[in-house]
Amino acid sequence: MKRALISDIHGNLEALEAVLADIDVMSVDEIYCLGDIIGYGPNPCECLDLVIRHCKATILGNHDQAALFDPDGFNPMALQAIYWTRDQLDNGPGSSAQINKRWDFLGELPRQVDEGEFKFVHGSPRDPTNEYVFPEYVFDTRKMEILFGKVSQFCFMGHTHLPGVFTTECEFISPDECDHHYKLGREKVLANVGSVGQPRDDNNKSCYVILDTDENSLTYRRVDYDRDKTANKIYNIPDLSDALGDRLKHGR
Repeated sequence: MKRALISDIHGNLEALEAVLADIDVMSVDEIYCLGDIIGYGPNPCECLDLVIRHCKATILGNHDQAALFDPDGFNPMALQAIYWTRDQLDNGPGSSAQINKRWDFLGELPRQVDEGEFKFVHGSPRDPTNEYVFPEYVFDTRKMEILFGKVSQFCFMGHTHLPGVFTTECEFISPDECDHHYKLGREKVLANVGSVGQPRDDNNKSCYVILDTDENSLTYRRVDYDRDKTANKIYNIPDLSDALGDRLKHGR
């Protein structure tokens, strides 16, 4: 089985449409979304509609959670964006039934999906919604031991927008370092699938992962999209900081 793992769409419709088009030609059986469908970007409703339509499983991200409840630990730029996003979810586009469907979908999202050897979270295996696992954490041996202790075999996550594989040997292997293909073995692995809508690894192309359970492998895919179109939408919305558009062009 081939499963596409997407995360951190952040209301970027152009990026999501490009990634879905790429997935469509990759003979993928299922799509899992690891959270943060909304927040930051200009098209939260449209992105939610596509995720509802295409994804077999979706996990609650911290921005999704912030739309439902009081935001916790958000910087002013993110906070302003989530309040604007809430207003968009309340006021369309779409019928009142569509609006209610989006809110109901968000309200029912699980914090994690555990399928035995495969665990899917947004943040980390210890705190599925909010904990970041940055590449530099490989230098904190005790932290990594704790995180791997929460995993039976393989854990897939997003949240940092930084794609790559963490090993039990306290290594972080970026997609470039493994030629975008990583073979899964008997050792435990934590894998960040990167970001569809706001990549931050100095590569402005959308990122997602194909998990092939027949070959026991991960393939990192980079997909180009019309980021200028998305950025221009952001620039034309007073409640979204121009910096949110600028960062799409630089991938950080």
